[in-house]
Amino acid sequence: MQNYFNYFTEIEEHFQRRRGSLLLLSTLDWALIETWREAGIPLAVVLRGIDEAFDKHDARQRSTTRRVRQINGLAWTAQAVMEAAEQQKEAATGTASIATEANSGFESQRIAGYLQAAADALDSSTIAAEALAVIAQRLRELAASSALEAAKLEELERNLTTLEEKLFATLTTHVPEELLLKFKTEAARDLAAYRSRMSAVQLRQIEQQFVHKRLLEQYQLPRLSLFYMRQA
Repeated sequence: MQNYFNYFTEIEEHFQRRRGSLLLLSTLDWALIETWREAGIPLAVVLRGIDEAFDKHDARQRSTTRRVRQINGLAWTAQAVMEAAEQQKEAATGTASIATEANSGFESQRIAGYLQAAADALDSSTIAAEALAVIAQRLRELAASSALEAAKLEELERNLTTLEEKLFATLTTHVPEELLLKFKTEAARDLAAYRSRMSAVQLRQIEQQFVHKRLLEQYQLPRLSLFYMRQA
């Protein structure tokens, strides 16, 4: 797990600085960042890839009198980020135990409150109430257990990852088919301009993250990973 929990914010702000103007990230961009996080790509490597993409873009702009298309989405940097990740693959930098963060915003009381709030949100859901209530009950059990101890936070995170997978599987099973189709169509539309810059695996992962994010937004449900606690 990354030893920093402002992963999304740092990437967003760095992209905006390099672009030279404020551009809010799209759902597609957030889904892309999520795939980088899940792949374990360190923040420093992502930022370096973004820099390399902009450096190449700026060099092209200086070498021609023709107008060079502006970078309008984070996905334009995806290839450079993956290249930077490949170059860094053998290094172990950027990884550390979540336990080292115990005194940096991961106090037991705060985690318990975060899990309780997530459980309350699941209990208020208008879809798959019975299935989500089971997940909510498990969150409350975790909030009241010794798993909140600093030495056990890695284990807690694994439990939360499993519960989140169950949450997404439940939503995918219960939501109307036309809604899933709508979100997949949105993802395909937004990804169209970047297909030549990404592998088939990347495209599938981003589409899945896109759909998951839209489902949570649709039903006002939370992410469960401790990664999102500081954003909550």
